[in-house]
Amino acid sequence: MNKEKISSELKASLLEHLKRTKSADLIHVYLFFVQKKFKLKPILFPKEKTIYESLDALIQKLEAENKLWHETEISIQFGKESVNKDTKKIYICPFTGKVFGDNTHPNPQDAIYDWISKCPENRDRTAGLPSKRFFVSEDPEVIQSYIKERKAPIKKVVYSSVITGKLFNSKKAVIDDFKHNHVKALSLFEVQNQNRYSIEETLLEFIQRHLTEEKITEFVEDLSEFREFSSYIKRWTG
Repeated sequence: MNKEKISSELKASLLEHLKRTKSADLIHVYLFFVQKKFKLKPILFPKEKTIYESLDALIQKLEAENKLWHETEISIQFGKESVNKDTKKIYICPFTGKVFGDNTHPNPQDAIYDWISKCPENRDRTAGLPSKRFFVSEDPEVIQSYIKERKAPIKKVVYSSVITGKLFNSKKAVIDDFKHNHVKALSLFEVQNQNRYSIEETLLEFIQRHLTEEKITEFVEDLSEFREFSSYIKRWTG
């Protein structure tokens, strides 16, 4: 290692980190340096109790194993029928034309009473209370005039999260939910300093390759060329 390998940007990041964490030991600072240098972004996936080298790597793995989302099809209905060809009796609001059929609502008479009592267009009052006046018809021709042709239901492809089972409009929405709610970013020091989770093989090999006495010594030697780090080096090696 030499000065060229510790860029001015890396040097500034190291100094800022040391000011924020004055009691940080050498391993902590070295792993911070390695993480910055190699632009690592370790991520914990609690569901699998495993730490991966990056969020992208984890998402690619889950997608390849079909463990992130499933494509599915749903039926979308357009509105509920108020009157149809089998309706024999209807209840009609005189203020809005709202109608309830005897075979399309479980309690049509209760429904019309409730509707009329809350209808903003109902300005009729009886003893200061909203009027409960409504119309009833069993005339087939009147009933026929209230039948509206419904749009046919349509089929739509959506995506369900394997983790939560929730439906999303797109794969991107599933992935965004996964990123925000089901993973946790970790520092390289946190990864090395924990024993609760497994470390994915690629990341583990990287840590083992870089966390050696030789590389740490080389790091200290190169830092010693910058006087800004002299007090920290003295503490680590004293």
